[in-house]
Amino acid sequence: MNDIAVETEPEQAAALFGDRIDLARTYTADLARRGEELGLIGPLELPRLWTRHILNCAFVAPLLSPGVVGDVGSGAGLPGIVLAIARPDVKFILIEPMERRVDWLTSQVTGLGLENVTVMRARAEEAKFDWPLDQVTARAVSSLSKLIPLTAPLVKAGGEMIFMKGARVEEELAAASKAVRKARLSNIEVLVLGEGIVPEVTRVFRATVD
Repeated sequence: MNDIAVETEPEQAAALFGDRIDLARTYTADLARRGEELGLIGPLELPRLWTRHILNCAFVAPLLSPGVVGDVGSGAGLPGIVLAIARPDVKFILIEPMERRVDWLTSQVTGLGLENVTVMRARAEEAKFDWPLDQVTARAVSSLSKLIPLTAPLVKAGGEMIFMKGARVEEELAAASKAVRKARLSNIEVLVLGEGIVPEVTRVFRATVD
């Protein structure tokens, strides 16, 4: 454990998580305590853990619809675990290929009592479901040109892709024009969430799979 201080919980956290804030606090504390050791986050993330990671993911929660959401490359549980805490009315499948990360996710699901979450050890291209997903999420997984072809087959017709992206999302979208056409995406938009609330806004690529 290093001596870098963990960011104090921002006042906006309670409003975002409501009566589930204690679960968010427990998860954040666990991530702060074990995240670096398990290779889930870097040590420099602790002073901005709440604003850059937890709240960053929580802003996406209102975009989800009741149904089944697959979180591809779930890693530390960002955004999957955070969204599952914020939206107990939505079922989540956390898709992660690395065993140690699967172990972490499973321990969090059990420890937090998240009955709306299943953890699946698989790559996106290998994931098999009994029915297609209603929505798929991902954060810091890959460029849109690679991510769209990987995830489009997982989503039902009329379902949605909701990907958290960086500041260059518009460039990524332009470079992914071929993948967009092939996947027959519509209602494409780039949303900016959390403006004026956190130092780093959340950028989201959202599209419907036709």
